[in-house]
Amino acid sequence: MSQSDQTPILVGVGASSQRLDDPAEALEPVALMVRALEAAGQDAGVPELLKQADSIRVPRGFWEYPNPAQWIAERIHANSARTVVSEIGVLQSTLLGQAARDIAEGKAGIVLIAGGEAKYRALRAQITGAEAPLSSQPDVEADEVLRPSQEILHPLEIERGAVMPVRQYAMVDNALRADEGLSLDSHRDEIARLWSAMGQVAARNPDAWDPSAPSAEAIRNASAGNPMLAFPYTKFHNSQWNVDQAAGLILCSVGIARRAGIPEAKWIYPWANAESNYMLTFSERAEPHRCPGFAIAGARAFEIAGVEPSQIRHREIYSCFPSAVRVQLREMGIDPTASLTETGGMRFAGGPLNNFVLQATVRMAQILREDPDELGLVTAVSGVLTKQGVMVLGNQAPRNDFRFEDVSLEVEKASRSVPLENELHGPARVLAYTVTYLGEEPHQGILLCENKEGKRTLAVCEDPERVAAMTREEFCHQDVEVAGHTLR
Repeated sequence: MSQSDQTPILVGVGASSQRLDDPAEALEPVALMVRALEAAGQDAGVPELLKQADSIRVPRGFWEYPNPAQWIAERIHANSARTVVSEIGVLQSTLLGQAARDIAEGKAGIVLIAGGEAKYRALRAQITGAEAPLSSQPDVEADEVLRPSQEILHPLEIERGAVMPVRQYAMVDNALRADEGLSLDSHRDEIARLWSAMGQVAARNPDAWDPSAPSAEAIRNASAGNPMLAFPYTKFHNSQWNVDQAAGLILCSVGIARRAGIPEAKWIYPWANAESNYMLTFSERAEPHRCPGFAIAGARAFEIAGVEPSQIRHREIYSCFPSAVRVQLREMGIDPTASLTETGGMRFAGGPLNNFVLQATVRMAQILREDPDELGLVTAVSGVLTKQGVMVLGNQAPRNDFRFEDVSLEVEKASRSVPLENELHGPARVLAYTVTYLGEEPHQGILLCENKEGKRTLAVCEDPERVAAMTREEFCHQDVEVAGHTLR
């Protein structure tokens, strides 16, 4: 087992949530983050660690605080902490990987990570007309700001109506269904069963936002409370981001933990962290249903940890939409019948915009303490399967030294891209599609089409009969006629 005084460990975890109908009584996001970190200090048994933090790192959310890490530092009296904010488009696993690496390299001794949202509070304010403002903060940038290298969306995706994540992920799922040869009904049954199983887990998670555990039938079929959003996805397939949730994590070195008297039963070791930051928009991927980043990042993480995927008992597969889960399982070679979540997933446990991986890590740490001989897998996604992160954690010391590796160059070499054209004219084949809805009725088809010359575009179809047929018949791999950016 690999262990030294500089070995990074997670020693304190905390989650905070609220569900108050009166937004005036509800805490704002930064206050929820402070509460979560205070809970993490109590969990570690050494609340004083918060004041001794070398760094506080926060992923940006819906809120517009310039530097919430600085506010957190002031409220927990971490007067010398360096502040880091990661913008949307940066993997949440990046914060964890960098923190562990900094500790292992002696660049930091104690690192705090916190993230949170209060979108339910904002929603209640909108519904009731009550005031629920966020505190204002001087426009002072953090000591370090992490930003993605480019935009997540292609301009044509925005122009042609494929801007919402639910529509692009539905297109991924339809392309994967066609590649696997499933019928539309069999596919809808499968993703409903997958999500129903996650709901059952959420019912056992004390921090879950929605423990109602609906049946597969209730998830699959549209109803007044579960409308269709983008075929084949209903509302119940969609990540639930209207939540008030926060997470707090305390990482430090083994040497500091020993001197602080933190029991080893509390220690969670990062065994491996591998990620790809190569960015290729969904519509430009040669195979819309594939994700080489997860195949490569997963293989690297398992190699560093010295384990096979089947040897990892506890999993939290990033679950914004069913296709995200289905693609990850296939790329990383994980049994789809295995347990895939410890939280209940982003629909039922709650999916705060840029914070779920931190919530998942809190829950995974709790599970691994209860089952100390087993390992945990936590994955991360940014964009529409645009970036990929794979983390292996354990309560026991790792077999090899922790490594945080970026496999972006390998993923770029393995990824074939096809540029989007503004228009196509003539015959083309449908690679992926979805149907949007107006009320209860199918409204518009959005189709990714490619011709024999290898040129492609996003086309739309508004013919009512044809759009309705897309919800009954397989349109992937069908030959169509494109006139500019509409189906003829």
